[in-house]
This record gives sequence, C-alpha cells and structure tokens, in this order.
Amino acid sequence: MTLLNDLAGAPPGMSPRALLLRLAAIGALVGTTAGTFAYAGGWLSPGSLTPARVVDRFEQVNGPHPGFRRNHAKGLCVAGAFTGNGAGVPLSRAGVFSAGRVTPVEGRVALAGGQPYAADAGTTVRSLALRFRLPDGEEWRTGVNNIPVFPVRTPEAFYEQLRAAQPDPATGKPDPERLKAFFAVHPESAKAAALIKARTVTSGFADSTYWSLNAFRFVAADGGTRAVRWAFVPDGIAAPETAQAVQDDMNYLFDDLAAQLRQGPQSWHLVVTLAQPEDPTADATRPWPAGRETVDVGTLTLTGATPEAAGNCRDINFDPLVLPDGIAPSDDPLLSARSAAYAQSFTRRAGEAKTPSAVTGAPHPGAGL
Repeated sequence: MTLLNDLAGAPPGMSPRALLLRLAAIGALVGTTAGTFAYAGGWLSPGSLTPARVVDRFEQVNGPHPGFRRNHAKGLCVAGAFTGNGAGVPLSRAGVFSAGRVTPVEGRVALAGGQPYAADAGTTVRSLALRFRLPDGEEWRTGVNNIPVFPVRTPEAFYEQLRAAQPDPATGKPDPERLKAFFAVHPESAKAAALIKARTVTSGFADSTYWSLNAFRFVAADGGTRAVRWAFVPDGIAAPETAQAVQDDMNYLFDDLAAQLRQGPQSWHLVVTLAQPEDPTADATRPWPAGRETVDVGTLTLTGATPEAAGNCRDINFDPLVLPDGIAPSDDPLLSARSAAYAQSFTRRAGEAKTPSAVTGAPHPGAGL
C-alpha cells in the first residue's frame, strides 16, 4: 500500500477506495495524453485527416527535404520592433497596442511551397511570420500572406487541394482536369482563386501587403469582444512586379529585401479590420466588405535580415494560436489545423540533419546595392 501511495502521490493513510480513485484519475490522464499523440500520428483512425497525414501530403507533393519546413521552406530571418500607437487599446487589452510601447520582433519572410532551393518567382505567395516578445513572458505569433483570401475553407479541402495542384512531372504544371474536378466540388475555392489571381503583385517583400486571412477576436479590458482580421500595409509606395527580374539570381526577392534593409529600415502599418455581425469568421475564402471600419494600431519596423541558422527564426514554430491575453482565436477551423500541422512539421524537422539555407541575402550581380 505504501508503494501505491508513493506512485499516486497520495498522503499516507489514504483509504483504499480513495487511492483507487486517484490511480484511476492518473490512468485516465495518461491515457488521454497517449491518445492525443496517437491521434497526431494517425494511429487510431487511419481513415481520418490528421496533422501527420497533412504533413505527409506535403512531403509527397514536394519530395523529401530533411531539416526544412514542409511548407514555406525557402526563407530568410528578419528582426525589428513593433510600436503601438494607442489606437488599439479600446479594442484589445493586449499590451502590444499601448501607445509608445516598443515590442521586439523576430520573424521570417518566405515563399509558399516545400521546395527550399526553387528559384524565386514573382507570383509565388509571399509570407511574413512574426514573433512579438511581450512583457511577462507573453508572446504573439502570427503568419500573414500577400493574398487577400485563403484558397480553401476547411482542412479537408486543403488536403485535397494539395493533391489537385501537384505539378505533373511531364509538364511542371498541375493537371487541368484534376483542378477542374477539385473546383467543381469546392466552388468557394474557385471564387477565392479568382480573387487571388486578380491581386496586384508588387515588386518584392518590402512593398507587399500581408493579410491575416483567418479571423480572430480582440478582447477589450471590459471583456467585450470583436471579430477582426488584420493586415500589414507597407509604408512605401508599391511598385508592380515586372518581367525584368534578374535572371542569374535565383533568390532575387530575398536578396532585394536584404539589400533594402542594409540601406535602411522597412516599415508596415498594422491595420485591423472590424467585422460586423453578419461577416463570416469561419470561412477564410470570403473577403469582408470593403467598407468595413479599419483601425491603424501601430507600426512594424524591420531593421535587418540574416540567413537561417541554429537558434534564430529557423527554429521558431510560428504557431498562429500562440496569442497574448487580449487576442483570441475565432471559430475558423483552419486555425487549429494550422497549429497542429505546424507542430507536426516542427517536430519532424527538429530531429533531422540540417543543411544551409539557399538564401544568404547577398546582393545579386548588377543590383548596385
């Protein structure tokens, strides 16, 4: 009985019935934890969509690239700070929005896709992932993209889209019939694809606008909540992408950003869009009406860029559900799916040998910077 008491962490003299109840509770906790890992590995329900199967699909589509992210594999670390202007205080109790508060930021710019050595292309989706380090150990992590909507509404549709959009080895492009069949089943994705195709593609990372795509909730000091989406809008004037990208630099988008940061800081305004009750929060394929109220809550300033290496942005999981008090998830099903898939990808690459990134941030020939 003494050994059982020790195992259960129970005080001496506990009755046998109470001890059995405590042991049962411990067993249930262990079983639940094991069940969570079993689900993540896809062991209990092989026919269900799990984080492991999503990451497996990325690997099937892009091939094996040990040590790299399974999506947004090609990237460059950036650093800077966010300065709140106080306009966000009535909306959210998160300290990051306080007037004059300067919050250190680590981040990563990247291109969508699982090919870490692919040549840069202007039309490839660009992303900006950020980690805000707030006081008292709080963090805010967010990943934003230069597209106005997300291509799919649910994790299941995302899984199907990866397969439908997989390039044919013979042509290097997706099979049109397979894409047609996907859009027939997911008309909301067809509408989203049209909006994405119609967007203005700018010259690089520095003059791109990056949208949150998913909805979140701001929680005010009095407990009131408001559904929001946000965007990082560049300070400078956007220049259109041209067909004159430097042909001998496969990393021209990254190298240009690094060169711009060597010349001086690059900044974006964090603009929050406030939803009305009828606006969808669980469907990232649908934009909110253009006339919705917006609030500029502060400025993100990036001051430098470094290649990915041990201990910097390479080893950060930019989980969109790492949120400070004052920002909460919405009912968008993609948020929990993203969080789980990111964790699965992070765990896999953490145990893999690393190779240097193809992106060094070096000036390309003839850049003059």
